[in-house]
Amino acid sequence: MATIISVEGLSHKYNNSWAIQDISFEINKTGILGLLGSNGAGKSTTMNIMCGVLNQTKGDVIINGIDLKRQPEQAKKEIGFLPQQAPLYKDLTVDEYLFHCAYLRQIASSQVRAAVEEAKERCGLSHFSSRLIKNLSGGYQQRVGIAQAIIHKPLLVVLDEPTNGLDPNQIIEVRSLIKEIAEDRAVIFSSHILSEVQQLCKDIRMIDQGRLVFADTMDAFNSMAGHILRVEIDRPPAKEELLKIEGVMQVDFLTERSIRIHFDGDRDVTDRIIKSSVKHDWCLREIYMDKSSLDEVFAQLSNYKKAK
Repeated sequence: MATIISVEGLSHKYNNSWAIQDISFEINKTGILGLLGSNGAGKSTTMNIMCGVLNQTKGDVIINGIDLKRQPEQAKKEIGFLPQQAPLYKDLTVDEYLFHCAYLRQIASSQVRAAVEEAKERCGLSHFSSRLIKNLSGGYQQRVGIAQAIIHKPLLVVLDEPTNGLDPNQIIEVRSLIKEIAEDRAVIFSSHILSEVQQLCKDIRMIDQGRLVFADTMDAFNSMAGHILRVEIDRPPAKEELLKIEGVMQVDFLTERSIRIHFDGDRDVTDRIIKSSVKHDWCLREIYMDKSSLDEVFAQLSNYKKAK
């Protein structure tokens, strides 16, 4: 697929310490790329540079063939940005704010109304045109922040921790909106929460202590966790019965009904466990990849050491 943005050897120093060093990656024209890392890892610095908010110490950012450092105004026309703190004027109505953003983005006067209406419709805000932003819920305020990021139809949308502070229902709504936006443009989704990135992204880049420590697909990241399943069974068999299933290598009972199963990597082992459960009436309730093992991979990649 065609590349929309290329980050090459990006480094930045605050005073005498490097915030990020030698970060390089590319992003395709559509889809969601997850930027994963713990708080303070360098994610926001990277995104601020990519969006032209901060000038890098070293390296280049090329957006749709335009060098951000040499032609910042032209390059920024291709970018929409939602920082961690959404840049909202909360005493304005939704319409007033989005009209203001449209003019800031130099949208032609004759096209401003259409651009505002399209952004509102895309973000589910059409019924709140005259509502003061400060009177909206946190989820809808975040939608307004996303609307300002897409109002000029950029090729790249950068979202820095967009689900922070939202309740579970609001998180689901914002995730759905991000997926829709990514159907016709590139989206960078930043988070320090592994499960958030797993829900949305097929490709991830992980930053730790200012350096890129992982760059691959979500499937590749999952495979690093080892091949571990968690199963919940109402009438569990003896450990020996589970070990008879082809591909099962180790069985650990965590509780009377909760079991961790290590397998050899053959994905068909899930089907075999389900079929055995049906055949022997074990009453299987759940079967899923062990997410705790994925969190351990995250910890290992970020050089985190558990306190002993």
